[in-house]
Formats: sequence, structure tokens, C-alpha cells
Amino acid sequence: MTDAVVVGSGPNGLAAAVTLARAGCSVVVVEADDTPGGGCRSAELTLPGFVHDVCSAIHPLGVASPAFADMPLADHGLEWAHPLTPAAHPLAGGRAAVLERSLDATADGLGGADARAWRRLVGPLVTHWEDLASSVLGPMLRVPGHPVTLGRFGVRALWPAALLGRRMFDGEEAQAMFSGLAAHAILDLGAPLTSSFGLTVAASAHAAGWPAVRGGSQRLTDALVSYLRSLGGELVAGRRVTSLADLPPARAVLFDLTPRQVVGIAGVRLTARARRGLERFRYGPGSFKVDYALDGPVPWTNEACARAGSVHVCGPFDEVVAAERDVAQGRHPERPFVLTSQPTCFDPTRAPAGKHTFWAYCHVPHGSTVDMTGAIEDQIERFAPGFRDRVLARHVMFPADLETHNANNVGGDVAGGSHGGLQLVARPRLALDPYRVPIDGLAAFMCSASTPPGAGVHGMSGWWAAQSALKELSGSRRR
Repeated sequence: MTDAVVVGSGPNGLAAAVTLARAGCSVVVVEADDTPGGGCRSAELTLPGFVHDVCSAIHPLGVASPAFADMPLADHGLEWAHPLTPAAHPLAGGRAAVLERSLDATADGLGGADARAWRRLVGPLVTHWEDLASSVLGPMLRVPGHPVTLGRFGVRALWPAALLGRRMFDGEEAQAMFSGLAAHAILDLGAPLTSSFGLTVAASAHAAGWPAVRGGSQRLTDALVSYLRSLGGELVAGRRVTSLADLPPARAVLFDLTPRQVVGIAGVRLTARARRGLERFRYGPGSFKVDYALDGPVPWTNEACARAGSVHVCGPFDEVVAAERDVAQGRHPERPFVLTSQPTCFDPTRAPAGKHTFWAYCHVPHGSTVDMTGAIEDQIERFAPGFRDRVLARHVMFPADLETHNANNVGGDVAGGSHGGLQLVARPRLALDPYRVPIDGLAAFMCSASTPPGAGVHGMSGWWAAQSALKELSGSRRR
């Protein structure tokens, strides 16, 4: 009998498998698709020779992840590619708010009172980044290891981003930049706790950078699989699990799946209380994504955007807030908040010489069937006139396409479930051990982004779930 079976080979599933294998457990990972990786895969979506990240592309929490940092993934081919500038937010008149790797350079670019406010707001988080990361990249319902750092973070993190951005900053650049960072929450920015996302991604940019994986996100998956196999672990691809009967015998099962799939697989063996809790789990807005093959770089009017890993395209603070509020209320914004990246600017291996890959996506209502290509390109053209003239080919993904690519993207929700309300701190349900799944006669756990700390390629959900499983496995061996 195998010690553990992991269902799903996304970054969290592979992180869980590696953690268990390093502890001496026999591990088998079962993946439905022929290619492992879940939301961390790459493919030639547009033209031959153009490598695109199908879902997750920029990994600020990946390079900062304690789980990945403890693995010798560089020995298995992983190499991070850092842009000169983590992020930029273009504005009218050729201006841009620029999130530099340096805290001081970012503050100096904002100038005046906003420079002081940025240092006061983000500086302490950067200084104590390792303590903060260990606190926020895990279950929130636990005794904090660094209560002072977490308390300093929490004082501002509780605020709605729409309120904190306006209260802390006077200038259009600083307000726009903070709203764009906070919009990674995929929530109405008037909701409590949305500032936590802006603060976390800003601090991670200064402390660790905002890199992509050289050669494409698939290389991170490949490195994890290679390391797992070096530890004696096994990966079985092309094998879909639809019920518990499809699983090989094992002492523990870990699901890198969302609650909907776990309920479907576990069936009547899931306890009634746990079923009710998982069925109440809420999924968030979807995403609409376009990948481009370009015959030249994006012609941004502000040069800082050309060297940024991510460019947040939407205009000033109020426009970002309005766009995300529209999505939260089930509407499609006329001017959506568009997240973009041109990875070939800092990783030329992804396209033929002189050519570029570029992707752009926006948030849309859950399960949307509206084509947002025109709205996305209109936004880009505002700040990069002539962009459409450089397009060689497009590949469009509606929310349903994202779900087809990765079943965890329910309704196009790439975050594994909404981070709104209690689900930010109590996901997938309120429990002392959020990873344990009460299935009759089976030691079962969830390790997907539907568990703490939530979305992002960081592997921490898998690492924490593996710790919970190891306690169960060690206890069963003693018995």
C-alpha cells in the first residue's frame, strides 16, 4: 500500500508530494491531463516558436515561497527571470506609476508626501518580509509565529483598498498604483481586507521581485516533477479520478482540487456536515484572457512600462475601483482593469528573434460568455497606440476555456474560489485543520488554492496539507 496518493499535479499538489517524499513516504501523483502542471503550464498557443503561459505566468510568491526555497529546484532546471522593474501602471499624458524593485526608488518616483506615505506603509513589511511571509502564507486561524509583524500588517490590511488608497496617498500615480496592486484580490475594492493584497504584493516586489520562470511556467512544473522522481515519487498522467474507487490503495489521499470536485469524488462517504460546508464554498469572478504573438515590443508611451514584468492597464484610481465593482456586481466594465505582461522583454527564449509574446486578461463575471477582446485592446491602445498593428496572431480564452484547461478554474475563477468575506481566512470551510476532509474510512486532505493561503503559485497550500497528512501517517504507523 502506498503511503500517499495526490490527486492533481498543480504546484500545490506537487509541493505536497515532494514534502511527503522528503519525509520518507511513498507517493503517487495522479493527473487527469496528459501534461502535469494544472494552472502552471506553457504551450505554443498562437504560432510555432511562441511559448505562452496558459494560465499563471508571473510568480511573485513563487520566488518568495518558503516551500520552494527549501527545495533544490535549480538542480532540476528551474531558473527565475527577473524584469528590470516589477510593475507599472500607465496614466494619461505618457505618465506612469512605477513599482521598482527598490523601495526607495519607488518612493522617490512618487515624490512629496506620497513618498513618505509609501515608506511608512510598505517599508516595515519589507524589513520584516520573512516573518510576514511565514505568517500570511499559511492558515490564519492559528497562533501567529510573529505577532508583532502580523499586527503591524493587520492594522492596514483590514481596510478596504478603495478607502486606504485615497486616505494614504494624494497623487494620482500613488493612488492608481495601489489600486492596481490591490485588484489582484479579484474583489470589489470597497470590501474589507482588500488592502491586504495590495500590501502583500508590494512588499514581495521589493523583498523578492516579480519574476517569471525562464522558458515558461511549465519549467517550474517540470522541476518539481523531476525532484519528486529523484526522491522515489511517481507521477501517473492521463488518469482521471471520478470516484474514490479510481484511487490506488493508500494510507492518505490529498486532493489538489476545489470543493466541488472533492464532493463529487467522495460521494456519500463525505460526512454530512463536511458536505454542507464544502457545498457552501463560493467561487469568484472569472477571467477572460488573450495571448498574442507580436512582431515587435508593445509600443508603450511610457518607457517604464516596456521594462516592467507586469503592466496594470486601466487609468486612474477611480477607474480601477469602478471596473472591479462592476465585475463583483455581475457587470462587464466598459473599461476593464487589464493585467498584462510581455515576458520576452526579460526572457527572449520564448519567441523567435525579434518577436515577442504578450498576454492580457481582465476580470469578468463568473462564467461570462462575453467576448472582451475589443475592450482589452481598446485599453491597451490608450497607453500603447499602434499596438494592434504589431499583432501577428491571437489566442482567446473565455472562462469556460480556462475551466476546460484546468478543472479547478470553475467558471473561469483562477483563484480557486473567492477570497471575499470569511473565505479569506476560513477556506474551504471553518475548521481548526482546514486541510483535513472528513471522509469515512479514509485519511483525506485538500491541498489546492481553495485552502490557505489561497491563490498564487507558491506551493504553500500543498506544504501545509502535507504537514497535516504526516501527522496522520505517523500516528497510523504507531498504531
